[in-house]
Amino acid sequence: MSIADLMTEQRNPASTHIDTMTTPDLVALINAEDAKIAPAVAKENSHIAAAIDAAGQRYNRGGRLIYAGAGTSGRLGVLDAAELVPTYGIPPERAVGLIAGGMSAMFKSVEGAEDSAELAEHDLKRLNLNANDTVIGIAASGRTPYAIGALAFAQQTKALAISVACVPDSVLAQHADITIAPVVGPEVITGSTRMKAGTAQKMVLNMLSTGVMIRAGKVFENLMVDVLPTNAKLIDRAERIIAATTGVDQIQAATLLKAAGHKVPVAIVMAKTELDAADATQVLADHDGVISAVLAAWEAEHGHK
Repeated sequence: MSIADLMTEQRNPASTHIDTMTTPDLVALINAEDAKIAPAVAKENSHIAAAIDAAGQRYNRGGRLIYAGAGTSGRLGVLDAAELVPTYGIPPERAVGLIAGGMSAMFKSVEGAEDSAELAEHDLKRLNLNANDTVIGIAASGRTPYAIGALAFAQQTKALAISVACVPDSVLAQHADITIAPVVGPEVITGSTRMKAGTAQKMVLNMLSTGVMIRAGKVFENLMVDVLPTNAKLIDRAERIIAATTGVDQIQAATLLKAAGHKVPVAIVMAKTELDAADATQVLADHDGVISAVLAAWEAEHGHK
């Protein structure tokens, strides 16, 4: 299939005369096209769930989330990786964004970089890719050589290979263990895949990485419990999280936080069980850091506290 035949390159009949529309009409048209994105992503829910489970298992074994793409797709991957670090308190080496042409390509196009599958292999070799890692190849067209090269090398290395494209039956999918393909249709501006395709990719990456973080114990109930209390504001937030999830007052929460070595999950387990900090830390490790799993096991053995 030639580039011209790709759905992402087709003209959208609804926007053929967008250049002569009134501003309210063109805004309404773009909004109407955007309304098609969430249903397209919803059709991929089962594949996204499978990707979360498979990537989560690897992440809990010490693996990394590694994103690879070019242009807009690459930028979205770098963004998702970068935001996981402050949001969930993970080390930056656990979520890595690779963009064809290097970090300078975040701000300025690097000609020819996206056409090199070998460049992707080089970038992944530099990271010492291993079987516990997950590589997410992102390409709206599903045919970007850099993303394809990344997934091909991931499969050679036995890492998990996930493709995220916006066309069906893509070349990228042929190199993936799990395929996610929200088909959003032609763009309002022909070929401008930073629009519907980019939004769909952002939604998929949000769900995928958030799901992995939940499976890694970074969330309890709907709270980000791996907050790093490094200043007064974050200490206060950590104490309020402990209080909200355990029913203790903030003074008790402060005492628990200190006893837990300023680790919120440990403090929560201590408050919910009869364990000291050392035992709470160990039982969390035994359950991949998932507080709800620890509490379910505790309740099964000791009854509800």
